[in-house]
Amino acid sequence: MDKNKVLKYAAVFLLIIGIAYFWNKLAPGAIENDIRSDSPKATESSPAIRLNELDKVTAATGTPSIIKEYEGFTVNFNPENKTPNYVAWILQGHETEGATARSNNFWTDRDLEGCPDTHDYSRSGYDRGHMCPAGEQKWSDEAMNHSFVMANICPQKHELNTGAWKTLEDKERVWAKRDSAIVIVAGPIYDKSDKETIGKNKVRVPSAFFKVLLAPYADPIRAIGFVYPNMRCDGNMQAYAVSVDDVEKMTGLDFFAALPDEIENDIESIVPFKDWNSNHR
Repeated sequence: MDKNKVLKYAAVFLLIIGIAYFWNKLAPGAIENDIRSDSPKATESSPAIRLNELDKVTAATGTPSIIKEYEGFTVNFNPENKTPNYVAWILQGHETEGATARSNNFWTDRDLEGCPDTHDYSRSGYDRGHMCPAGEQKWSDEAMNHSFVMANICPQKHELNTGAWKTLEDKERVWAKRDSAIVIVAGPIYDKSDKETIGKNKVRVPSAFFKVLLAPYADPIRAIGFVYPNMRCDGNMQAYAVSVDDVEKMTGLDFFAALPDEIENDIESIVPFKDWNSNHR
């Protein structure tokens, strides 16, 4: 065999190996689902990372932060703003339904510095807006109770809380069923000009809210962000869709860092709303 043919075959072989490696990184089986014993298995292929690493978020250096784990979600609480910097959770498809009724029992976590009182919101003109919604905690009595901790709450205009924000919450439950599980992070966005506070504990009112979502079992993996001003938000959801990179710039937070860099950089730079809104996984 002449030298040119050898080089040609070698090049083809290396190309095939490269494609196989890249596909394996993108495949849904690259994510291991191990957050609970009843978690569904994605594929039989070898995992590259664990699902419960994907809801880890890094805040900007110097941000006042107290991290606390609750049943079903994690809060990074800001004792100066009296609201969370973010709330992160993993919503599995089977957790979107359950027998636990909504409690409506808002409570103060006395072990958390700066955690406000529910009465701070009385006659304030703002709802007690959940970041991790109670509607996604029906799978556990404890998770439902924890979702009403005031550390999971922000001052939210009623028109947003019962309108576009609720629409997004309803959609994410549909997406969790379709995609087996999704990773969600939500929180307030503060501008330097946001000086308004409510209640005796002076809970700071944000001018907007964000939510980022990751579908680790979708093929290919996908992510998206949403930003809503703290007001009535009319129109289609797509008008409020942004890239995860956009949310990171607005908040100083770093999402989904456990993903391989080539995947993270790719999915965080685009706004694949049509893929998310599709009926297909």
